[in-house]
Amino acid sequence: MRIGIIGAGFVGKTLTQAAVQNGHEVMISNSRAKETLFSHGHLLSCLTGSASEAAAFGDIVILAAPMSAYNKLPKNQLQEKVVIDACNYYPERDGDIPPLQNRETTSSALIASSIKNPAVVKAFNCIVMTDMPRDARPSGAANRRALPFAGDDDNARQIVSGMIDAFGFEPVDAGPLSESWRFEPETPVYCVPLQAKELKASLDETVRS
Repeated sequence: MRIGIIGAGFVGKTLTQAAVQNGHEVMISNSRAKETLFSHGHLLSCLTGSASEAAAFGDIVILAAPMSAYNKLPKNQLQEKVVIDACNYYPERDGDIPPLQNRETTSSALIASSIKNPAVVKAFNCIVMTDMPRDARPSGAANRRALPFAGDDDNARQIVSGMIDAFGFEPVDAGPLSESWRFEPETPVYCVPLQAKELKASLDETVRS
């Protein structure tokens, strides 16, 4: 499968490594010229390009950029793609985004609305990237760490669930995109290593402040 990744920071690089190791063809991008990613292509065994090129390239597109850039995404190229939102909103980094500051919506729902694509799935935002290679376990392994995902499109949810499993984690369905706040920053499960049963229980018990 072809995967485009928008964002070449720690999250983008780690997910690129996981995707390449699982046999996917990957193009990573950033907000600058693709020449600035020259070393990434060699070190990660992937293609490099602009954000628009990565979005057009991928059957799946992973967003791994700061939330401050949500309204600068290549909307036309993201149409009819499965989009995985691995972004998190940090006001001290991203500035004041009123709908998120006021908890009127979730960061993923805001992105889905901005790019006009219902096939957005929140995933891979709830794990410290240094834990990805360390905690990955094959399917069926004992004490396997679980990761949550949320989305509205059934096909997209199924694809992302399979990707979480392939990357070495137990997928836990947190419901529609409107419920993705349950594993955003400052929630009890955020970046906490939990197994599936524990994660499900904690997601259900989480209260929105």
